Amino acid sequence: MRFRLLIPLMRSRHTPEWSARAALVGLIWAFTPSVGFQMPLVFGTWLAARRLFNWEFSLIQGLAWTWVTNPFTAVPCYYAFFITGQVMLGRWSDLSGYESFQRIFHAVFADDFTLVGATKAVSQVLLLEWGTALWIGSMPWALLTGWIGYRLTLRFVTAYRHARARRMERRLSKGLPV
Repeated sequence: MRFRLLIPLMRSRHTPEWSARAALVGLIWAFTPSVGFQMPLVFGTWLAARRLFNWEFSLIQGLAWTWVTNPFTAVPCYYAFFITGQVMLGRWSDLSGYESFQRIFHAVFADDFTLVGATKAVSQVLLLEWGTALWIGSMPWALLTGWIGYRLTLRFVTAYRHARARRMERRLSKGLPV
């Protein structure tokens, strides 16, 4: 995380907004039910943003921010998306507990762990059975985490650059090498 996120943020010659937009896009895609497809989605967003809107951001940092959600954090995130979606859709009677959600999730993906079997399981469960609730429920999470990531990254990069400039001024005033 340090080498892929923090060091590029600190050493970038671009504006702080360039890195903050990467955090925004990466986190928005990270908090959608698309684990496994997030990096291609960030790449597609990067291409579209550059060509259609002349809107630049760091592709590498955007890709790295998608790692916030991964196979280890997928079940808790998907559960939060599912519950949020069910509430937003007014389906109060179908708010299963985390243990039953986890059991169903693992049972579906453990039966046939081949590419064809996994694709079939993802299609059946995530798109047909839980898909609407997951995608609708992920939207508030994606927008909130994207916005928070943008604001915090912008604040971090700006503060770091101001601190670095002050250090350089102090070193120069003492006659030390930069």
